[in-house]
Amino acid sequence: MIKTLPNTTISQVSKELVELRDEGGAVALGRVLTLIIETDFAGLESAVDSANEASKAHPCRIIVLAKNKAKKQEKPKLDAEIRVGGDAGASEVVVLRAYGEAASDQESLVTGLLLPDAPVVAWWPGEAPEKPSTSPIGRIAQRRITDAAAQKNPHGWLSSLAKNYTPGDSDFAWTRLTLWRAQLAALLDQPPYDPVLEVVVTGAVDSPSTDLLAAWLETKLKVKVKLIRTQRGKAIAGIKGVKLIRKSGDIEIVRNIPDVATLIQPSQPIRDISLPRRSVRDCLIEDLRRLDSDDVFGKLITKGFGTKRTSPAISAKAKS
Repeated sequence: MIKTLPNTTISQVSKELVELRDEGGAVALGRVLTLIIETDFAGLESAVDSANEASKAHPCRIIVLAKNKAKKQEKPKLDAEIRVGGDAGASEVVVLRAYGEAASDQESLVTGLLLPDAPVVAWWPGEAPEKPSTSPIGRIAQRRITDAAAQKNPHGWLSSLAKNYTPGDSDFAWTRLTLWRAQLAALLDQPPYDPVLEVVVTGAVDSPSTDLLAAWLETKLKVKVKLIRTQRGKAIAGIKGVKLIRKSGDIEIVRNIPDVATLIQPSQPIRDISLPRRSVRDCLIEDLRRLDSDDVFGKLITKGFGTKRTSPAISAKAKS
């Protein structure tokens, strides 16, 4: 069910939520957190769809604060929707469309709708503030989720995040690496246990996850990591492959088709392994599993992520 409230106020929205809960039995007692999504009108529905799917694993109240990206001269106005039942996954969704000056005080727009005593998570599926933790929405949130791949300059955004990082910040560029990190760790946990001498990471020119994977491997293995940039293909995006160079023979994972990678190991048959590119839904579900700070990511982004990851020599024209 969708309840539309044109030209409304936050107090009216809050009152309507209580009435809907009393009349229809939609309750917030089982909600584990409040998820605030800050986006523009164009990205609103796709963000809500992903959040609704994630809410099935993490029941929550979803508050979407959408602004008009066109920034035209507009009369101050707040339009709202309340979505419950089949239109809201396992959550209550409050959509706030703010126009003109009504969009200038984001914190005031959402504070009256937060669940009592529940953690707050902020998510920017599109353009994010330069320093999320000090933004109007970010400063009331325990966790702040951004997506470097959605920024105008993905590699530059990671460098900015490294300078402005605050415990509680996380980024989908890191979350997309979970399957790669697990696969590489499993391979290195098998005999022979000779050390890795060098690493080669190959990825699309616009892939910030490639930067983070290279930094993580360099930090963990204490070896030189070479980055090779490729053109973004129509079929394959993101990380294309990793080669671990050892005396006993190289280990190589190459992803030439979506969702499946080829594993090459010395003295073993070549085989295919499942290595899908993770969806926004999958990343959001994983990031909502923990409400404390991700210390591994924090250490990597602040200490293991150097300016060389975004230098013109590396991120310039790709080699095909």
